[in-house]
Order: sequence, then C-alpha cells, then structure tokens
Amino acid sequence: MMTPDDRTNEATASLEDRVRDAIKGVLEQVMEEEMTAQLQAKHRERTERRRGERNGHYGRALTTTAGHIEQIRVPRAREMPFLTEVFERYRRMTGSLEEAVLEMYLQGVSTRKVEQITGKLSGTRISKDAVSRIVARFGEVFSEWRGRQLDRERSYPYVYLDATYLKARWAGAVRDVALLVAVGVNDQGYREVLAVEAAAGERTETWRGMLQGLVERGLRGVKLVTSDDHESIKSAVKVELPGAAWQRCVVHFERNVLAHVPQAEAEAVAADLKVVFKAARRETAESLAASFAERYGELYPKAVASLSRGLDEALTYTAFPSSHHRLIRTTNGLERVFREVKRRTRVVGVFPNEQSAETLATAVLLRVSEDWAERKYLDMDPLHALFHEPTRFAT
Repeated sequence: MMTPDDRTNEATASLEDRVRDAIKGVLEQVMEEEMTAQLQAKHRERTERRRGERNGHYGRALTTTAGHIEQIRVPRAREMPFLTEVFERYRRMTGSLEEAVLEMYLQGVSTRKVEQITGKLSGTRISKDAVSRIVARFGEVFSEWRGRQLDRERSYPYVYLDATYLKARWAGAVRDVALLVAVGVNDQGYREVLAVEAAAGERTETWRGMLQGLVERGLRGVKLVTSDDHESIKSAVKVELPGAAWQRCVVHFERNVLAHVPQAEAEAVAADLKVVFKAARRETAESLAASFAERYGELYPKAVASLSRGLDEALTYTAFPSSHHRLIRTTNGLERVFREVKRRTRVVGVFPNEQSAETLATAVLLRVSEDWAERKYLDMDPLHALFHEPTRFAT
C-alpha cells in the first residue's frame, strides 16, 4: 500500500517532470528564434535576405537543477553551422533556468518584460508571439498545481483564509482584483498553500466556490478556520465546513478595538489589550477583558463595546492546545506571504489582465509552499491527544 510519504514523493516527482518539460520547451523556443535571426527568415519564409535553409534537428541533453533533460531539439542549417549560446549561457547563469523563467512573471508577465529575460538568456530578443507561447506554457503548469488533488490520506486541522488586492485591467478598466488564498496545516504539522484564486471581490459566492473546490480536491478534517472578520468568509465557512470552528484574527480584532482610542494613548491601551490574548485559558482571558473594560469603560466606551462584541469569536483558540495558540489565533503568516507577493508585483503596477495577476501570485506562492515543505510548523501530537486521534489519520 502506498504511504502518504510515497504519495508526496510521487506528486513532487510529477511536478519536477512538468518543470523539466517546461524548461525544455523554453530552450527549444529560444533556439528556434536564434535560428530565425541567423537565417534572417522564418520557417518556410521566402525573402531576399534569407541566408540559408533549415535542415531538421538533432537531440542534445542538458543537466539542470531540476534534473537531467533528454533530447532537447536543436535546429540544424544547411551549409552553415547553427550558432547558439543557450547552453553556454545556461552554464554561466548564477541561478537556474527555472529561476530565470519565473523571473518573467516576477518582472510583470508582460511580453515586453519577458523578452528582456529571454534576451539575457539567449542573446536574441525573441518575438512577442514566442513570449506569449512560453508564458502560456508555464501558465498551464501553474494552473495544474492550483487544481492539484490533495493527499486524501492527510487531514488539514488548521486552515487560514485571507485575501489581498492587485491592480489589473478587467473588462476595459483598471480594477482591484481580489487574490483569495487558503493555507492549511496538515496533520503532520507542515504548512501548504492549498488554493490561489483571482476574483472580482470577496463575495460569499467566491469564498464558497474556493472552499467547495478544496473539498472536492480532498480537503478534510478541518477543525479551525482563522480569518479576519469578513462576513463573506464566515458565511462560506459555516456552509462548506460545518464541522469547523472559526477564529477571528486577534491582530485584526485588536486594531478594530484600538481604532476607538486616541493615537496618543494607543500604545498604553494596546499593551493592556494584548495581555487578554496571551492567556492560555478562556476563563483567564475573560477575566482580563473584564478588568480592561473596568479600567477604560468611561474613557473609551466604544473601544470597550467593540471588545465585548467580538471577544467570544476572538477566544476560540483557547479550545486548542496552548502550544498552538500563538500560531492559530492570527493570520500573520498569510500577511507575511502577501507582503512578499506585493514586493514581487510592485514593479508591475497594473497587470494586463486578472489571469496574469493570478499567474504571478501562483509563482510566488509555489515557491513559498516548497519552502514550507522543508520546515515543520507545529507539533501536532497535542492536537491529536486532545481529540483522541492517532497521529496519522486513516482514509
């Protein structure tokens, strides 16, 4: 019987195969453009400037950081050698070709900027049509990763939901595109980016659609969902993940309370407020909240009223292992990911369409997810013990 680790290795190998295929396609496309420049004519094109004729291809292998690639198709020309710098330039690159291709997205996804990157690789500025084909090829790889099946022998007790916004041209105007992201912590304590979707906004229907897709792809065993106080998320979670508890992000909640405190006093009040959410037991936290209300009730009644209204939802984390509290009561981890997405997209400004925004974000998040796979986020044994579960979930 195949173990979860075997399935993970198989999925990783499959992704590596797709990356190698994409690299092979990029190299072949670049060399075809080099041949066009050398002959001063496209395939079967008749022009007075033509300097020779194509004469098929031969195969050449190349070892990359993604593995060994067999039978790269290298063009031949009649009566003259085909001069390509692709292989030598690849060896001289300080990074890998995978990084160079991803840089196409990280510099904007536009054909003009992708031309710049492939030009550095080959010494030839390839056509916009060729750039579009290369971008489409990698877009397919990323789309496949977004729609991948989750490991059905693994559960995801903790899920974080949040969105950030990018500018893109959509329906003839520049609009805010919502980038919806779901991150999970699996039953072995590792984080994964589970879903990335571009949407017109954070409507209940869009969040429900994402969660429905996740369930269909294998999401199960969710015990806690952490997000900000967005009604569309709360409604979607209630319908699509009915067995899961909901945690209101404590950081967002604290900001909402402090919005009713004068800036000059905010630091001192914030220190007293944070003490409430450092408590491991609900009873202790509620007692500290009562003390906060008594101290600031007359000074800042709106702040105290805000705390009172949202306290119950902000203390959901106390029903889970105390060793997990710091990492499950906020969406800080997702906020850091969004800062990285914004850093890498800042150069773009306005994306040409919502698909390119989604593709670029996927490139960043794929790398983030790969990095997370090497570092355990939480020791899940206390959670399994709390719910009287085995350390590995049965199918």
